[in-house]
Amino acid sequence: MRIMLVGDVVGRAGRRAFRTITPQLRSEKSIDVVIVNGENSAGGKGFTRKALDELYAGGADIVTAGNHVWDKKDVFAFVDDEPFLVRPANYPAGAPGRGFCIFPFKAVNIAVMNLSGRSFMQALDCPFQKVDEILGELGEQADVIVLDFHAETTSEKLAMGHYLDGRADIVVGTHTHVQTADEQILPGGTAYITDLGMVGAHDSILGVRKEIVIQKFRTGMPVRFEMAEGASEYAAVIVDIEPNGRRAPRIERILLREAG
Repeated sequence: MRIMLVGDVVGRAGRRAFRTITPQLRSEKSIDVVIVNGENSAGGKGFTRKALDELYAGGADIVTAGNHVWDKKDVFAFVDDEPFLVRPANYPAGAPGRGFCIFPFKAVNIAVMNLSGRSFMQALDCPFQKVDEILGELGEQADVIVLDFHAETTSEKLAMGHYLDGRADIVVGTHTHVQTADEQILPGGTAYITDLGMVGAHDSILGVRKEIVIQKFRTGMPVRFEMAEGASEYAAVIVDIEPNGRRAPRIERILLREAG
């Protein structure tokens, strides 16, 4: 089985690139399942119905989220009805939506979990304790286990990767929008990368117009972030999973840049 995990889709430029490039990669690389982080897909923060539908139309099977999941009020109208839209599981009890899902592919059940880190992030419940709780709840239901860990620091993401080594098949980090070059198979067989990167305008600062971010740093004054447009980069990894699960023999890092 071949699973592609795609980094944070940022704004309109990111959605366009996702719609354009994902079908090409699905065909060229024989991708079976696509998991994408969509929490920045609507104007750079959060989800709208239109943005989520564009991700599905572009080839997403499962959409994960992060700290911006609630930034657009539209999400509350549909988050409980979307079986494959997953928000961080370590929000306190009572939060809408779901923190993990099970996606059936042929005879294989793929569990996809989403957790938020706590270093320099909103203080949510402990992600390490929460992941143990989810794994206990999953029991033998899942043949393949995947985690999107939406976190700020490399150390927290590495810690989670090693904590789940041999217990999850794939652990990927998201949130920073900058792809890391540390893709690897951990000693226990888990495929890991610290950050997938983003799908968004390349000539930007994390998908935002450069001059606005520079102004904020130069002046210390509040600014209104506006998404950059133009040619995009597309960052992802492709992981090959053995049919009997629990081992990920190969991980390939993808970083494409559109011309223009």
